[in-house]
Amino acid sequence: MDRRNVREATLHNHAFQPISTRKENAVNDCSTSENQTTRRIRLIAGAVGLAVAFAVWLPQPARADVTPPTVPTEIEVLPGNKAFLEGHAVGTQNYICLPSGSHFAWTLFTPQATLFDDDDQQVTTHFFSPNPLEKGSTVRATWEHSLDTSIVWGQVIQPVSVAPDAIPWLLIEAVGVQDGPTGGNTLSATTFIQRVNTEGGVAPSTGCSKTKDLGAKAFVPYKADYIFYMADGT
Repeated sequence: MDRRNVREATLHNHAFQPISTRKENAVNDCSTSENQTTRRIRLIAGAVGLAVAFAVWLPQPARADVTPPTVPTEIEVLPGNKAFLEGHAVGTQNYICLPSGSHFAWTLFTPQATLFDDDDQQVTTHFFSPNPLEKGSTVRATWEHSLDTSIVWGQVIQPVSVAPDAIPWLLIEAVGVQDGPTGGNTLSATTFIQRVNTEGGVAPSTGCSKTKDLGAKAFVPYKADYIFYMADGT
């Protein structure tokens, strides 16, 4: 059968199809088109969602306009350093009851806090961890950036008691830094850290005086501001 005859046969068959069949075919064609459109919309929406999420979690540059706080002279940072990052901490100071000489005493075994910026976006976490850059991996106060996972370990060089119901303000010197696994380095230039504006966090005055208390733990809520410094010209 030549092309002309095939075309005529096709038209003939279509012309004599029942009306119900032709309507059904039209509905199926429409349904197929709608399904394809729906799939395209879903794909576009998914792509937009991923793009927005990626933009939100992109590492943001450290603030360069941090104003150093007014502090007692004992915990002032040495000239030649500038404040570059500030975080408002909310968390706990965690204590354990241990022997102390002939008595017992609450001993800090780690802080557990999260630092936020002025827009309530998470900046770092704060805890104790071994510093692999020191011989013996000494356990130090640690801050890990929440986006690029760069880390700084610090050693307290000067505490100052400001209020009896709050943990001391501190001057902390960086004794180790580490870039994140993908090269993130927000905290890698840190030279000093100040802990200021503390609220709470003081060890309990009771509950650690007898042998039966050994090993007891207390998680005391606290707040504080942490100011991170780097060398001028960094």
